Amino acid sequence: MTIQLRTIIVAPLLALGTLPALALDPPYQKQMERLSEIMGSLYFLQPLCGSIDVDWRAQAADLITLDQPDQERRQRLTGAFNAGHTAYARFHRTCTPAAREALGRLLREGERTARDIHTRFAE
Repeated sequence: MTIQLRTIIVAPLLALGTLPALALDPPYQKQMERLSEIMGSLYFLQPLCGSIDVDWRAQAADLITLDQPDQERRQRLTGAFNAGHTAYARFHRTCTPAAREALGRLLREGERTARDIHTRFAE
């Protein structure tokens, strides 16, 4: 958005005092959304391939609760989980070699992403 266009849109709102407060995402938001998406995918694929080692839905819910997001961020994280689940549910009905490969890749990416978030942003 150009500065002129932004001025045209924002200036009248400032004059009226009705500019909504904008919540800022934490710097790890995109990684959290990707991790939620991965967990949704794993929630679908792991039982499909005969393995229920982890309840990914419960893990994602715990992760979101620990992060203490506002309602809008919570919805985005939940939406990412659901998108991950839906993406694999569309194409996989049985455990194929491709599903097993995706499962392995997702586990590795999820581990890397979780470790990165923890290393860079944990207190």
